[in-house]
Amino acid sequence: MSCRQAAAPLLLLVMPLVESDRPAFLSRLEAITREAGDIAMAYFRPGACTAAAISYKGGGSPVTEADFAVDRFLFEEMRRLAPEAGWLSEETADTDARLSREAIFVVDPIDGTQAFTRGDERWAVSLAFVERGRPTIGVVHAPARGETFTAARGLGSFLNGERLSPLGRATLAGAMVIAPRPLHERIAALPHNIAIAPRTPSLALRLVDIAAGRHDLVISSPNARDWDIAAADVILEEAGIALEEVEGGEITYNRSSSKRGMLVAAPKPLIEDTRTIALDVSKGIKWS
Repeated sequence: MSCRQAAAPLLLLVMPLVESDRPAFLSRLEAITREAGDIAMAYFRPGACTAAAISYKGGGSPVTEADFAVDRFLFEEMRRLAPEAGWLSEETADTDARLSREAIFVVDPIDGTQAFTRGDERWAVSLAFVERGRPTIGVVHAPARGETFTAARGLGSFLNGERLSPLGRATLAGAMVIAPRPLHERIAALPHNIAIAPRTPSLALRLVDIAAGRHDLVISSPNARDWDIAAADVILEEAGIALEEVEGGEITYNRSSSKRGMLVAAPKPLIEDTRTIALDVSKGIKWS
């Protein structure tokens, strides 16, 4: 019989979180997210179909018993950790109760479930702590890739404990972009010689991979949800990368609707040019 003693809960008695408390809180959230990844990995079969039972949502997207198991685990852990914080998760029915909270957790138990079900390692557990509409702590944990991205506002971004300092690109010329397939031909026709990078199934990983220097830009089709992007948002911000809706302006969270329009992510000096290109190449596109 296991006698492992649970860690003492860290309660947030004052919100917003005091900046000096962020390192310890980030460490705790990272540890919990890694445990959540272990739960998912029990169902993951590299290169093969998942051992988890699969069902389908109204729109036809898959959800597995692993998604639900991770969601339950994170909900219980976050409730013990910060009982006064709100909750928004892809796999939990949403209510307006969170809207009155100054701080909420925003969670995607498995971002990239389709990849997970077929044994593709490009999926992640995504957990963000949002205060007054903006994420201040984020963890994107990809256990099958052996990678954990973390960030807390003012403390920098890290991959497996190593600070992320991506080389700043001064021009769009020669940049690598991940973009929706309907935009590929139009992007290729631009004079910037922008290359199309392979699409990563998890949007959270697509975004944080910019901070790791694996590509330069992301254009995302409409209808992403807050749980897809909140943790990645602060990781990018701390690495000098902007994530915005194509219509412009800083993204705010804990709104009544979690849906997003078209998104663009790019190093801050290139965000305006990237937005201009995204608006141009998406004209007339009918998104399904």
